[in-house]
Amino acid sequence: MSMEGQYKMKKPAYIILLIVVALFAMTGCKKKKAHIDDIIKEYEVTIKPSPTPTITPEPTSEPEIIEETHEGEMRSSLSGLWVPIEIGNKRPYAIQFSNFKTVRNQWGIGQADIVYEAFVEGGITRFLAIGENFSGDRIGSVRSSRHYFVSFADEYDSIYIHYGKTKYAVAKLKKVGIDNLDGETGIGNTVFYRDKSMKAPHNAFTSLDKILAGIKEKGYETDHGQNFIPHYTFYEEDTDLINGLACNKLSIKYTDNKPYFIYDQEDKQYQRFQFGEIHKDSNTGEQLTFKNIIVQFVKEWNIDRNGYQTMDIEDVEGKGYYITNGKAVDITWKKNEKNKWMRYYDSSGEELTINSGKAYISIFPDNKTKNVVIE
Repeated sequence: MSMEGQYKMKKPAYIILLIVVALFAMTGCKKKKAHIDDIIKEYEVTIKPSPTPTITPEPTSEPEIIEETHEGEMRSSLSGLWVPIEIGNKRPYAIQFSNFKTVRNQWGIGQADIVYEAFVEGGITRFLAIGENFSGDRIGSVRSSRHYFVSFADEYDSIYIHYGKTKYAVAKLKKVGIDNLDGETGIGNTVFYRDKSMKAPHNAFTSLDKILAGIKEKGYETDHGQNFIPHYTFYEEDTDLINGLACNKLSIKYTDNKPYFIYDQEDKQYQRFQFGEIHKDSNTGEQLTFKNIIVQFVKEWNIDRNGYQTMDIEDVEGKGYYITNGKAVDITWKKNEKNKWMRYYDSSGEELTINSGKAYISIFPDNKTKNVVIE
């Protein structure tokens, strides 16, 4: 406080003191003086400024750290994501989806963990959607088998679901001995139904209940055996590729649908487009997205005058790309169909490790590699 302020506060006290002195002089009464001194002291106490209160800060507590537990769960052999043990131990379903333009937004395909795409006759493509947790009463449309899709399905110890097959697929089904549910056999009415509001042959659908009923009727095992070896190795945590090309857009120029993928940096997922529009699941209306993309170049050619395709995938190796988190790297692959064995390798020759999440695998002719464009 300034001297001026102190003076202003003490000025009334001086006046009172003068009055007291005058009274003392007049009366000479010590008792009276003592009484007045007490009054002065009391007055001085009341005019003293109050001290500034001290605020004691409340102690802050650190945020509680909750450890993530996965009791009763395991990592999926298809996606690397945590799933209930009873789901992770199940043999997956490999469903043959149509990709004809009229059914280009398939029903239930978004539930798949892995989606294969490859040419069939006439420049169109077909999907093999592999998943361990399909659900719902409308999955499709389901189409006929091609022999190379049989081979891919067999890599995962899956139960293969299709409606019909070529003669080449008949031979392959017998050769590899895969468990399958075929709409053109006695199991057909149990597993499939036709949507009469749609044009055949693109109107065959199935459901989880029907698939389960077909498996029960055929007596197939539903869990992996003790000797099952997972197809992929996954990173423990989301991992960016150190080297490689930037890949914000990937175009795979299949003749009919011309699919492409756009990288979403926020979600770190690749969004799929085809036929010039968003590719979505018609059950949910949601766009198909993938964490991992593998382009697998294969030797492919026409097998007959009908334009049916075949490819060299039985006991062979080849090249390709692995794409994730905005980058693409070169890879190689090796397959031994007899042993149901297939692996991908990085540029150093080590088995490829991929990120956890859904995967799209393009099977593409090795003499048309320029039609796979990374931007």
